[in-house]
Order: sequence, then structure tokens, then C-alpha cells
Amino acid sequence: MTRAADALAALRERLQAISPTAALDAEVLLAYVLEAGRAALAADPGRKLDAAQSAALESLVRRRLAGEPVAYLTGRREFWSLELEVTPDVLVPRPETELLVELALVALERADRPSVLDLGTGSGAIAIAIASERKDAAVTATDVSPAALAVARRNADRHGIRNIRFLQGSWYEPLAGARFEAIVSNPPYVEAGHPALAALAHEPLLALVAGADGFEAIAAVCAGAAAHLAGGGRLIIEHGASQGASVRGLLQAAGLGDVETHRDLAALERASSGALPREALESAR
Repeated sequence: MTRAADALAALRERLQAISPTAALDAEVLLAYVLEAGRAALAADPGRKLDAAQSAALESLVRRRLAGEPVAYLTGRREFWSLELEVTPDVLVPRPETELLVELALVALERADRPSVLDLGTGSGAIAIAIASERKDAAVTATDVSPAALAVARRNADRHGIRNIRFLQGSWYEPLAGARFEAIVSNPPYVEAGHPALAALAHEPLLALVAGADGFEAIAAVCAGAAAHLAGGGRLIIEHGASQGASVRGLLQAAGLGDVETHRDLAALERASSGALPREALESAR
């Protein structure tokens, strides 16, 4: 039987060729097969893998070497300190997307019992994180994919989140004129044919690709915001690191003010936001 420490060292070496996080990937996969935490592995490096565990680990490693994300191999991913179910029907939640949660919580600081909309919820990561922090909020999450919504619902149930309603439809389609104090979205923003898509081949294209220029979904989210924001309400949208200036222009063209772009922990322009002026809503009445 193989010692855990030896298996871990071999895994790290094999995964270095395809993953910038080879050491972490190795620990997560070995811990998953052994049904143990990573801390437990470190505390017991002499633990042995039996034949069945070794075979299971080898199967997972081969899939990882073929480019499949670790989250799909284990069926879970942590986001905002919440363990979420992840399947190939949804995009793997990224750490940088936690910026949208942070910005939404700041925007809602003075709001009492706010209404919040998460467009294109996928796994439900953003909606669930906000709902878990603001239990007084009424959160709505939409997605065009029934399979993605099924994952999101299971994740909400897993964490006992009851202040979210899930609606199927494209962007604002199922909302019938409802207005929200905050709208958040991590829409597709990769242009069709972009070289980066090769490394994302296992993730759903519907959640990644947004037309020839990468702005199709962002433009739709921005264009519909004024009809669904409460006065003073804020749209917060994730985008590519080189798209900030264009997104600011789309927000302004949609009638939003106080437009700004926010950087992630890598100092990259990762999200932009804008607010609906209160007078804009009042004049429309």
C-alpha cells in the first residue's frame, strides 16, 4: 500500500505540467479520495491508501491531466467560506467573484430589508453569499438554464438559506417590472474564439461566451438595469480585466450615474457599478 506522503509528492510532480496550483490540487484530490481533511493528511503523512483508493485517485488524476477542473472532480468548491456543490452544468465559482459580494454588501449597508437580484446565478454562489450575510434581504436569482437552477437550489437548501427565490429565464425576462436595491451579475464576457477558451473546455460555454466581442451579455444586463433598479439602487457587474472602460460607457449609456470600476486582489479591473439616480425614477412616474 502507498503512503499518503508518497502519493502526495508523486501527484504534485505529475500535475505541475498542467496546473499552476499543482500542490493544492494534489492535496484536495488525495483528501477527497481518503475522505479526510487536508489538515488530517498533514497530521498523518504515514496513512496508507488501499488498492481501491489508489485506483480512484489515479482515475481522478487522469481526468485532471486532461484539463477537468478539480471542482468538477470533487463536486464541490468553496466560495465566501461556503462549500457549494459544483457540476459541469455551472461555472466553477472563482475567488475574484467574491468582490461582487463585497460590493453588494457595502451598497446595501443602509438599506432595511433590501431586495437583491442576481442575474445568471449559476451555482447560486453570489446570491447565497449575500443571502447568508443579509438574512433580512429578499434575494431573487435568475438563470436561463434549468440544470443550473437545480444546482443553485440544492446549494441554498444545503446551507438552510430560505430568503432566495429562483426564477428561470434570460436575464430580466421573468421579473415583470420588479425593482431592486441592488442588482449583481457575473455574466459571460469572453469573446467567441478567444484562445483562453481552450483551458475552459470543460465548463459550460453558455456561462462563458458572449458573442463575437464578449459584450453581448454585459450590454443586455446594463441596458435593462434602469427598468429594474429602485431609485438609488446599484448595478454591480463582473467583467474582463480589459473591459472596464467599455463597461463604464455601457453603464452611463443606460442612464446610470456614480459609475466606477473596482479592482480585485490582483489589482485588475474586475467589476464596474453604477446607480440609478433617484430623480430618474421619480420623473418616470
